[in-house]
Amino acid sequence: MPAVQIDLYSDTITKPTPGMRKAMAEAEVGNEQAHEDPSVNRLVEMVADMMGHEAAVFVPSGTMCNAIAYRVYCRQGDEVLLDKTAHPIHAEAGGPAALSGCMLNMIDGDDGIFTGEQLEAAIRPYKRNRPRAKLVSVEQTSNFGGGSVWPMEQLKEVRGVAKKHGLGMHMDGARLMNAAVSAGVKPSAFASICDSAWVDLSKGLGCPVGAVLCGSKDFIEESWRLKHQFGGAMRQAGIIAAAGVYALEHHVDRLADDHENARVLARGLAQIPGIVLSPAEIATNMVFFEVDETGLTPQAFYERLLAKGVRMGLGDGKRVRAVTHLDVDRAAIDRAITAVREVVNEAAA
Repeated sequence: MPAVQIDLYSDTITKPTPGMRKAMAEAEVGNEQAHEDPSVNRLVEMVADMMGHEAAVFVPSGTMCNAIAYRVYCRQGDEVLLDKTAHPIHAEAGGPAALSGCMLNMIDGDDGIFTGEQLEAAIRPYKRNRPRAKLVSVEQTSNFGGGSVWPMEQLKEVRGVAKKHGLGMHMDGARLMNAAVSAGVKPSAFASICDSAWVDLSKGLGCPVGAVLCGSKDFIEESWRLKHQFGGAMRQAGIIAAAGVYALEHHVDRLADDHENARVLARGLAQIPGIVLSPAEIATNMVFFEVDETGLTPQAFYERLLAKGVRMGLGDGKRVRAVTHLDVDRAAIDRAITAVREVVNEAAA
C-alpha cells in the first residue's frame, strides 16, 4: 500500500498523544475484576457522572457495549427497533443474532434519525406468533447518517413512544461527545434520556482502546456478568483506563476543531466539479460524498487518492467517507482538498 501521509479513513486511527502516553505510563493499577484498579474506578465514576447514570463498566470496545446491552434487554427471538443505517446491522459481524438471538426491525429514518411516529408505526401489536419488541436503539451521532446529531426533542419524542409500549431505550454513543460539543450541551443531556448509553474512547477522544457502558446499578451488575461471558474480562486495565481519563479531561472541547476542519473540507470538496456532498450539511466530523459525476467509481477514486498519499474510506460502498480527528490539522485538510482536485482533473483529462 502506498505511504499514507494524510489519513482521513476514520477517527479510530488516532494515536495517543504524548500527554496521554505519560498518563498511561504513570497509571495506578490493580485487579479490575475485583474493582481494585483505581484508574478504572476513576474512569467509570467520571463517565457515569458525565452521562447522568448511576453506574458504569469499562469494556474493550463499543461493539461489546451494544452486544452486552442487547443481551440484557432481550431474550432469543425478541426484537430491537433501530434505524436502517445503524452500526449493529452493518458493522458488528451479526453480533445481535449470534450473541443475543434477537431480531432487528429496521426503521427508514432520515440520515440515521427516525421520528416517534415512525417508531410507533414499526412496533408490532402483540400476537403470540410475532417477535416481541423489547428495545429501541439510537446511534448518536449517526455514522452512516453522515455524522448527524439526534435533536434532543426528537430523542425525547422517541423515548415517550418507547415508554408507552414498555420498551427499553439504548444509546449507541460511539461519537456522543461529538454530538454534545456540536449541540453545545453536556453529554448527559442526550444520554440521560435513555435507559442505557455508552461512549467510545478510541474515536475522536484519541484513546488506543476502550468504551464505557452506563445505566442503572442493576443494569451494570448484569452487564458485568455478560462482560465476563463474552470474554471481555480484564486485569490491570488501569493502563488503558488512564488514557480515557486523560482524554475526558483534555480532548473533549477540542472536538470542535475536528468539526470545523470537516466543514472546511466539505466546502473545498463542494467546489470540485463532480463531487457531490451527501448529506450536504456537515454536523460533526464526518464528510460523505459521491463521485459518480467524476466518471470514477468510489473504489477507483479511493485508489487514485491513496496513490497521492491521502486515505479516505469507502463508507457504504456508494459514497466516500472522510473523518477528521486530532491527528489531522488544517494544513493537512488543505492538502487533501488539493489531492482530490488533482484526482478529479486527471480523470477528466
